[in-house]
Amino acid sequence: MAIHDDCKLKFLDLKTKRKFRFIVFKIDENIQQVTVERVGGHDETYNNFLAAIPANECRYAVYDFDFTTDENCQKSKIFFIAWSPDSSRIRSKMLYASSRDRFKRELDGIQVELQATDPSEMSIDIIKARAI
Repeated sequence: MAIHDDCKLKFLDLKTKRKFRFIVFKIDENIQQVTVERVGGHDETYNNFLAAIPANECRYAVYDFDFTTDENCQKSKIFFIAWSPDSSRIRSKMLYASSRDRFKRELDGIQVELQATDPSEMSIDIIKARAI
């Protein structure tokens, strides 16, 4: 599976320059390549992120989650989310599952990985719990 250079460049902008809040990646099955489908500006919310992910199709995504610790420190963690809903096509699920680890290795700096098959598995409460 090829990975478009734009995927790494946008991720670097998210990680180092904090230019984006999230990035949604899609596998273009025709050319067997991971591409950037959508980027979310730094002012976008988690609900904007959830709305950017299609309900019935697999996607990869990264989300830069800001939070405050119990000691009142501002922190941030970059989440890698592998979205594979039960309602998506079997071929698509297999393609995303088989290329996930290789793609994730290309994005150096991911701190938390989350796999979700249902929207409840990537709710804001789960994100908060995994961040701490």
